[in-house]
Amino acid sequence: MDEKNIVKKGQFYTIFKKKDDEIFILEDRTKRGLVPKEIKKDEIHSVDVENGLIYDMDGNGHKVPIRWYFPLERFQIDYVVNFAEELEKKYKAIRELTCPDD
Repeated sequence: MDEKNIVKKGQFYTIFKKKDDEIFILEDRTKRGLVPKEIKKDEIHSVDVENGLIYDMDGNGHKVPIRWYFPLERFQIDYVVNFAEELEKKYKAIRELTCPDD
């Protein structure tokens, strides 16, 4: 992403606002480097979301969200931060289950 102003950063997410855009972008940092394959509407938040494709051990592809676009006209930063913190909790719980000594 070019010309971004970081608003808040967690271990597993970054929220930024692109210069001159009226939109908050929430980026899932666990998906860094994943190429977006489609943009769809997130059914829960009613915002655009970029999805990428990851493959499991059996070679099956799964669409996963990479970043969400929250228009400033409809969303306050607190809403975006709360959603990001939920992502953070989810990934910390997964890390605790899979790597309890880290």
